[in-house]
Amino acid sequence: MDNYFEIGYITKTHGLKGEVQVSFTFDEPEKLKIKSVFIEINKKLVPYFVDNFKIPMPQIGYFNFEDIDHIDKAQPLTKKKIFLPNRLKPKREKGTFFYTDLIGFTAEDLHKGKLGEILEVQEFPQQFLATIIYQEKEVLIPLNEAFILDMNMKGKTISLDLPEGLLDLYM
Repeated sequence: MDNYFEIGYITKTHGLKGEVQVSFTFDEPEKLKIKSVFIEINKKLVPYFVDNFKIPMPQIGYFNFEDIDHIDKAQPLTKKKIFLPNRLKPKREKGTFFYTDLIGFTAEDLHKGKLGEILEVQEFPQQFLATIIYQEKEVLIPLNEAFILDMNMKGKTISLDLPEGLLDLYM
């Protein structure tokens, strides 16, 4: 899976003819060239050819796959992640930054010290949340500019000043 990047996941079926709704986790899905995709099934990437797709609203798409022509064939694909090969990743302008670039960074707090590695970054309507494992518990940290003190791109660390009591909520 190292040679692939996630573009989103199938949220649900749409209609009776096998169309599925996709929620994109990739920032600019309209820039993707999609002829086929890879869907993660039982920890393996399975190729699916795309008959057609549309992106009617930001971060939401509707896909029709070859040979998936009925809701019963589409149903097992729901809640599955979708990937594309890295070679199809759009090039971005130098200096462009996405919060998802922080995956793999070590989060450090001004008061608590090293917290852990950022495993995932999710976008919510109001903010981005980073997932880390802190003291053997999964913790969500808001990636809010007010809390970010410093980002060291070379050292892959992010320094935070988290609100008092935030980590205690998880302990």
